[in-house]
Amino acid sequence: MLLGLWLRPDLALYAEWVDWCNPPIPLATKVDRTSPRQTRDAEATKAEILNAAEEEFAKFGFSGAKTEAIAAKTGVTKAMIYYHFGSKEELYKAVIQRPAADFVNAFGDLELETMPPEEALKTVIKVAIAHEISHPHYGRVLLHEAMQNQGQYFKLTGWVNPINRVVAVVERGIQAGIFRPVDPWLAVNHTMGICTFYFNAQANMRNVQPEFESFTPEAIDRFTESAIAMVLAGLKV
Repeated sequence: MLLGLWLRPDLALYAEWVDWCNPPIPLATKVDRTSPRQTRDAEATKAEILNAAEEEFAKFGFSGAKTEAIAAKTGVTKAMIYYHFGSKEELYKAVIQRPAADFVNAFGDLELETMPPEEALKTVIKVAIAHEISHPHYGRVLLHEAMQNQGQYFKLTGWVNPINRVVAVVERGIQAGIFRPVDPWLAVNHTMGICTFYFNAQANMRNVQPEFESFTPEAIDRFTESAIAMVLAGLKV
């Protein structure tokens, strides 16, 4: 080896250059080599699991839903579901929180406090109905939550503030003499029922009038206008 270095001193320089270009990387500082595609695939998998889980929980509630069925619908293993969510309970919480975040964000963009009470209530009804259309299984998930869990996880929806804001709209309308002196809390309960029953009870109601097409754009427009007219007719002086 010494003879080789004496004959070819450039070998020694080359070895030093290689060592300088490739320093050892401590384990604690190794770069995360997760590719953007892997991250996107993981997020897509989680979204597919949540979609299937929402449908499963809508049918059977928390206690009756099976992670095996959710895995079969998404083509993943149960282990993959637990990898992403930890447990069935955590998956259920994620299902409750995801559509609720859309609803809370939509309400957060509304300036209800500065709108005339009548206009504010019209806007609330339109947003609520649009949410039901966007999340067709979510209402039934919440019905099971009320029946099976007595609302134990309902606080995760974040709906408390939006609902109280609507109560305040009705109170303001009463104080201004625009709305009749009704109980604001009950008025909001009736309004919520009008906005949600149409969607949550369709499996039953289509047996009454099977020819009625409930979810065409025209039908939804008519339903929205009818809901607004009914609520305001009950409230306005």
